[in-house]
Amino acid sequence: MKVRLVDSMAGIGGQLTALYPKKMIFDVAGFPKVLAEELVQSLYEQALQYHPDVQTGAKVETVEHKNGVIELNCSDGRKFLTKTVLIAAGVGAFMPRKLELADAAEREDKGLFYFVRDPKVFHGKRILIIGGGDSAMDWAMALSGNADLTLIHRRDKFTAHEDSVQKVMTSDVRVKPFYELRQIIGNGDARVKQAVIFNNRTSETETLDVDAILCNLGFLTNLGPIKNWGVEIVNNAVMVDINMATTVKGIYAAGDIVWHPAKLKLIATGFGEAAIAVNNAKIYTDPNASFFPGHSSTAAEKKDAEKKDKGHKEKASA
Repeated sequence: MKVRLVDSMAGIGGQLTALYPKKMIFDVAGFPKVLAEELVQSLYEQALQYHPDVQTGAKVETVEHKNGVIELNCSDGRKFLTKTVLIAAGVGAFMPRKLELADAAEREDKGLFYFVRDPKVFHGKRILIIGGGDSAMDWAMALSGNADLTLIHRRDKFTAHEDSVQKVMTSDVRVKPFYELRQIIGNGDARVKQAVIFNNRTSETETLDVDAILCNLGFLTNLGPIKNWGVEIVNNAVMVDINMATTVKGIYAAGDIVWHPAKLKLIATGFGEAAIAVNNAKIYTDPNASFFPGHSSTAAEKKDAEKKDKGHKEKASA
């Protein structure tokens, strides 16, 4: 199958590249732990073995069906023709949920951060982490031992993985449940200097000297133009059947972008969904093809055998 990869971002990797390239990932089979950027690079190198046409900075605005061919029209004028489409757009367009505090916007990147591109900039610093989800706990664990950390969360119940919560609770991180951020105090150039936090049960306030505030408040997502491609949308995701097919013929979807009754949003399940989608797309374009493509090792052995056979023939001919 000839493949073209079209990505609206300037580089490959989606959230892993844009939001937390230096974050460790622990739930990909075969990797006890792996940096997000290293996982992206390995996946990219693996895909390039088959020479796909990679088109970045290409935002697909509309999808049109013309005589059995699907036409993808990009915002910059590029057009791509295909028989099938696999939507693997993650959560769609994303941006961090930001603090609703006065002067917060002018302090961004001056001590106020919503994601971490390089954890080394926080080493040796006094850091206030806000949040109770996986990102907050992951960064607390990653920075523990390298920075003076205080973590606050508006409740005493955490949504992060329980093992991560336990590790943070038994680390050198000061965890303060029922606390929220009330005010950020900066110096003349708007750089963060102090944080005023308050207990939402007692209204007691406390002022912390900090060098940086790391907010992990979740993300706002938007499917953008995908909503207008004709596919059925459920819970802000693309509905698929057991074949990973959408409600539009020739269009499939996989990964965090999809909704189905048994959906589990993990990288590991996304891999499997993509394989199912691709092999069903092959059947759609070629009904006589086998759904099972064979093992990659078998294909490699066949390719090696063909090379050897060609070599023998050439030698005999000479």
